[in-house]
Amino acid sequence: MTGPSYRFRLERVRALRERAEDAAKQAFASAMQDRVRSELALEEAERRLAFAREAQREALSQTTTASELLARQAYLERSELVRRASQEELGRRELVVSQRRGELTEAARERQALERLKEHRRLEHQREQARLEAQALDEMALNGYRRRVA
Repeated sequence: MTGPSYRFRLERVRALRERAEDAAKQAFASAMQDRVRSELALEEAERRLAFAREAQREALSQTTTASELLARQAYLERSELVRRASQEELGRRELVVSQRRGELTEAARERQALERLKEHRRLEHQREQARLEAQALDEMALNGYRRRVA
């Protein structure tokens, strides 16, 4: 004697939360990739800046024209600006990663809360079904006893 099968009434909400968590995972992964690209861009900017500084030192130790020194100085200044911009971009990317991590954590927490509720309700349903089956078996046993006694 089995009763009706268990059906979680909030299944659609749980599925929505699961999809929201998946979207948050994708957004977090994308933000992490963007941050890695920014780190690589910063490393490249630092290499170019080091190269520009070294070229400037070499130019000062050699006899060069004023226009060449000005060109090297302008290149050095542009390299410093690019490095600073790359560093700022990396900082922005890290903030985005932090935000996405928080969103993912919240989405996972919301989904897990519904998963726990679903499991709790499923166990309640099983206990109720077992109680009803035990009650039905007790009723059948009592009726059998009454027939034998009578």
